[in-house]
Amino acid sequence: MRNLLLLLILIPALWKTQINDQNIRLKVLRKNIIGKEFIFGNWNEKGGTETHLKYLGKVKTHDRKIYKFMNSVWVWGLSKRATNRILIFNEKNQYLGNYNVSVTLDLPTELHNGILIFRNFDSNCDKNVASKINLKNGLPKEFFRECKNKSGDIYSFDGSN
Repeated sequence: MRNLLLLLILIPALWKTQINDQNIRLKVLRKNIIGKEFIFGNWNEKGGTETHLKYLGKVKTHDRKIYKFMNSVWVWGLSKRATNRILIFNEKNQYLGNYNVSVTLDLPTELHNGILIFRNFDSNCDKNVASKINLKNGLPKEFFRECKNKSGDIYSFDGSN
């Protein structure tokens, strides 16, 4: 019974967060400011959540599709956990899906001429290595982000394109 009560309290809060996420994402997309980080909410030791959004730009593929890219960092929980994603939208700002990224430092740093660029800032990775993903042929189902010595992480697309 206690678990059911807790669930009934949490579901509306999660639903509200989802609606809020959609609204704040649209705000950032409509501003169309590349590289500026927008922060929504306020995390602290007692609770709360915080969302960091950074619009990276758009890519027009060879088959004339337009994809917009945004970094998303959602900070939550008492231990300040973060959920990191590369969000993908179409030309009408409709959400298509995301790449769920392990750590904040693995998010892309820029989008330039259809190439998504990942620079290494993690002290365990080679600073001279930068992963570059060509998006002109469309969204890859997965991509490899190198850390050092040909080791790194594979990230998969979750959504439709």
